[in-house]
Amino acid sequence: MTRPTGSDGPTPLLVLDVVGLTPRLLDHMPHLKQLGQSGSRAPLGTVLPAVTCAAQSTFLTGTTPSEHGIVGNGWYFRELGDVLLWRQHNGLVAGDKLWDAARRAHPGYTVANICWWYAMGADTDFTVTPRPVYYADGRKEPDCYTRPPALHDELTDKLGTFPLFHFWGPGADLVSSQWIIDATRHIMATRHPDLTLCYLPHLDYDLQRFGPDDPRSLKAAADLDAALAPLLD
Repeated sequence: MTRPTGSDGPTPLLVLDVVGLTPRLLDHMPHLKQLGQSGSRAPLGTVLPAVTCAAQSTFLTGTTPSEHGIVGNGWYFRELGDVLLWRQHNGLVAGDKLWDAARRAHPGYTVANICWWYAMGADTDFTVTPRPVYYADGRKEPDCYTRPPALHDELTDKLGTFPLFHFWGPGADLVSSQWIIDATRHIMATRHPDLTLCYLPHLDYDLQRFGPDDPRSLKAAADLDAALAPLLD
């Protein structure tokens, strides 16, 4: 994607974190494969452990888990004497983020984070992250946190409540990734951020359930590619 001719500033960038994606699965994802073939490509490695939170933090900081501190999707917190999973505050990620460098070069550089992890407390301009409502009687209601706060009702009115129970766990399916894709399209069209981060979890669960070569996993890849087509266009 590029800025209109004659405008100043950096070229807008969309980064998709398609969890579970492999080169072989791209054969079942023609829209995404075409995008990958349209530009130069370099081998993309991973980190150890190769899990969502550690990999995303390495991408955003350019450092290893031993440096940024995100050594898994959860770990033992010595000062608390407890194992905590899926914490959400960006204060846990040590070091500069890539947008810090971008802002030094381009003051006013804007960033949208749509469901990349450790979004709470990050100095991004637009944020959407899963955040359920907990009631005194133990009930948990699907919802999300946004910044600015008004974005919450704007997205809910347009797309419905964030489908938390389709985002992780046994009910995880395409519904959550579709909501995230639609939210990403809306934010890009209305806010025009310089950098947009979009986390799509759909493949992760079916690949874990069935394995990477199962027909159901291949269908999940094709379904996600079809959902992505309007965003890639």
